[in-house]
Amino acid sequence: MSRLKAIFAAKDMTQGSPLKRILYFSIPLLIGNIAQQLYNTADSIIVGRYIGDNALAAVGSAGPVLNLLLVLFVGIAMGAGIMVSQYFGAKDRERLSRTIGICITLTAVASLFIVIIGPLVSRPLLEFLKTPDSIIDWCEDYLSILFLGGFGFFYFNILSGILRGLGDSVSSLVFLLIATALNVGLDIWFVAGLNMGVPGVALATAIAQIISAVLCFLKLLKMTDVFDMKLRYLKPIKEYTLRLLHLGLPSGLTQAIFSIAMIAVQSLTNSFGELIIACNVIVMRVDGFAMMPNFSFGNAMTTYVGQNVGAGRLDRVEQGTKSGLKLAVGVAATITVILLLFGRSLMTVFTDTTELVDTAMRMMRILAVGYVAMAVTQVFSGVMRGAGDTFTPMWISLLTAIAIRIPIAYTLVYFTRSAAYPKGRPESIFVSLLLAWIIGAAVNTFFYVRGKWREKAVRDFQKAESANVEKLRTEEVGT
Repeated sequence: MSRLKAIFAAKDMTQGSPLKRILYFSIPLLIGNIAQQLYNTADSIIVGRYIGDNALAAVGSAGPVLNLLLVLFVGIAMGAGIMVSQYFGAKDRERLSRTIGICITLTAVASLFIVIIGPLVSRPLLEFLKTPDSIIDWCEDYLSILFLGGFGFFYFNILSGILRGLGDSVSSLVFLLIATALNVGLDIWFVAGLNMGVPGVALATAIAQIISAVLCFLKLLKMTDVFDMKLRYLKPIKEYTLRLLHLGLPSGLTQAIFSIAMIAVQSLTNSFGELIIACNVIVMRVDGFAMMPNFSFGNAMTTYVGQNVGAGRLDRVEQGTKSGLKLAVGVAATITVILLLFGRSLMTVFTDTTELVDTAMRMMRILAVGYVAMAVTQVFSGVMRGAGDTFTPMWISLLTAIAIRIPIAYTLVYFTRSAAYPKGRPESIFVSLLLAWIIGAAVNTFFYVRGKWREKAVRDFQKAESANVEKLRTEEVGT
């Protein structure tokens, strides 16, 4: 029983082998990310099989709009994870408790805003993207239901981010697996059994996410040995709120940048018609799974570095970065080989349409070689974020997603126009993404080696130490 309890407890990553700490922390994250991806993938498979390729295109076209309006929570979750990991590493219970309480309050406020605004702006955004008339109504229904039930999504992301910051990547994994199984079951029931169509898929996802959020909250309530969950900690305090936003908004803006880039490219994708839209959905679903190890190692590095920076163990940061990079690159290379050899079989899970499968596999071959580059990007970005430097990854994302990918995509489409392809070759969309990944890896490597993030980590640690000394002096005077 004690060993089982230890698995679900907070983990101190400032001690022990860096390689083992990162690996053990990453495995539950990876499984959890795969389960998270199953939310969207299950929607796509069930919709494609039971309703048709146009419904599959509808669910995919709604994705960029959904992501654009949810990026705020990605930012808050990232800022929360960094602050929690650093205060946990520093063994500062008061600041840790205050941070968690404020995250819960800010999420409630931001959730209410999105629940109101989301359904109102969905249709205009879809029309702006030139979404085909044949699927736009399905897209709008899908988005409206997800936004109205969005509290579950918002709180699960924030609370699971807090759990990860505490070193507990297992609890959120278990809760996510439960929700994923529920989501798949409800998908089949609502779509195949009750014939609810695309709205049924959205409703199933919303219900599953609410349950996962409740389970995360109940877990946090039991962690009284690590922090205090009291009403007074729910009150927003300027110092903590500004630090949370300072750390989190760059990550949120990074996701917003990606979403804007996706929207710009989605508009280009939509111009090729329903076949290419559906192809893009399939490729992005497979890509989502292929990217999971990279995101897992990146998040693991953020927590690992955050805890060790909080503890003043910068020597362990260097060791852990080397170990994390070897793991990430090795796994990414393996995935690339698997996709090249067995990618076609993965495509047939979504549809029986031969032309669609052939097209999707052709696009997947273009992207496959870029996963090693993304492994490098995620590890170095995770290190910089964990050290408190969240602005550098943001600017790099801005450069690659906006200044590089979008112009390359539109330029390639323009210059590949021909009699056979009057609107340009659709491969241009995926070539532009590959080039953005490669350039992003090179730029991230440069800024990691340059080392400004190290100076940021040292300054933050010294500032925290000074604050703790002052606090002790105040307490001594008081006694």
